Amino acid sequence: MDRMPAWADAVLVPLISILLAALLSALVILAIGESPVEALLLMVDGALMRSTGWGYTLYYATNFIFTGLCVAIAFHASLFNIGGEGQAMIGGLGVALVCLFIPFPHWSIALLVATGAAALFGAGWALIPAWLQARRGSHIVITTIMFNFIAAAVLNYVLVNLLRPAGAMDPATAPFPAATHLPSFHDMFATADNPLFRGSPANVSFFLAVLACLGVWLLIWRTRLGYEIRAMGFSESAARYAGISPVRITVITMLISGGLAGMMALNTTMGEAERLVMNATEGAGFIGIAVALMGRSHPLGVLLAALLFGFLYQGGAELALWTNIPRELITVIQALVILFTGALDNMVRVPLERMFMALRRRAS
Repeated sequence: MDRMPAWADAVLVPLISILLAALLSALVILAIGESPVEALLLMVDGALMRSTGWGYTLYYATNFIFTGLCVAIAFHASLFNIGGEGQAMIGGLGVALVCLFIPFPHWSIALLVATGAAALFGAGWALIPAWLQARRGSHIVITTIMFNFIAAAVLNYVLVNLLRPAGAMDPATAPFPAATHLPSFHDMFATADNPLFRGSPANVSFFLAVLACLGVWLLIWRTRLGYEIRAMGFSESAARYAGISPVRITVITMLISGGLAGMMALNTTMGEAERLVMNATEGAGFIGIAVALMGRSHPLGVLLAALLFGFLYQGGAELALWTNIPRELITVIQALVILFTGALDNMVRVPLERMFMALRRRAS
């Protein structure tokens, strides 16, 4: 018998963790002489009450959905893919190559090809750590961390020495052709009388991220491969006894995980910058770990957690712009959320389990 209902595990535990993180964050804001209530109202106003704020919130959330799914699908196989940052960087290289060197007639065709390239390059970057884990026993955390640094070095070399236009100073490619530019939310939803999402970078790749959530749900809970991934995550020895190859599942899972991380580049490289630049990922690969933890590795949970972190990013920018609260404080708030939803998860879970078990005994 489960110690706690599934709804409590999926909703109540993360909610209480977020509230505890918010309480500590409020104390930190008080300690620096600012009002937590005014700070919260400003974050809500800047991130949620105007279409431009929503545009930035959804832009950040799109990145976190892809990287959160990347980490979540690896979690189901009991793998800790911490290399989403590097896989997203290399995915951006794949997007840049197809956008720069293939003459597309329309953005929709460019999006389809770039999606395949981003997924292929991201998956390819995850292949070597996957093989080392499956065949040589190398720890996936160590190898994927190393490959993050290698990806940054590779991307820097390619941008500086191979793809940088002649005479340009910054390490970036030339702008992509206009036919590859993705429609922004402003292009899609604004009218002459109501200029929605003006100036915000949210674009059509957000809907691709939502479709990715649906695809991961179907894969994990509605396919044989998904069953094998979950079986290995529960017990590798039991999965091997049932005829499931841990080597095959490890490699396939990491390829899917890396492909999802690579697809994040569609938003940053093709949708927002419309060229490949250094540091386009901006740490989204690591935020994906927190998103997956908070979302309990479920696609719906990942979607909701990504929206929360998108709100924190955009709300934090508003705080830094309009108050004396430093931008670094938002990093502290994010760290507190990660702390309570990850490292201190049992601090919330154990008392709730005891409460529900006591209620069951009383009811029986």
